[in-house]
Amino acid sequence: MVIGLKQLYEITGEKTDICSEISPERLNEIHGYSFIGPVSLKGVVQNRAGVVSLNYSTELTISAECDRCLCGFERSYSFDFEHILVRSLNGENDEYVVTENDKLDLDELAVNDILLQMPTKLLCKEDCKGLCPKCGADLNISDCDCE
Repeated sequence: MVIGLKQLYEITGEKTDICSEISPERLNEIHGYSFIGPVSLKGVVQNRAGVVSLNYSTELTISAECDRCLCGFERSYSFDFEHILVRSLNGENDEYVVTENDKLDLDELAVNDILLQMPTKLLCKEDCKGLCPKCGADLNISDCDCE
């Protein structure tokens, strides 16, 4: 979803509500995660006192394989994000999102935000015991007789 921001930059008090989804086809490009269904985006872009801000939340579900026991599982996540949008910068600054030609590709920004927020280690449950390094038994199901 591309959002036109010209009016938002020029009119103090202006706001635009966001209700969108990122399609599963777009999410297939992301390696390492298997998304179940689209990612939903809800939020608002608003100009308050001349500062244009973007506040949005995401909801998504992934299908993954546990990094410890290799069992498959599904997990839902919900994240909230906030950004200040600017037309240009006089230097480098990661605190602001520069919008070229007064347009914002919300899908691209959301995918990057989500990837930075996702855990690096995916576990089926927090206390997953994993597999026995000797016999390969799933220690979540039963103990093994290995020493």
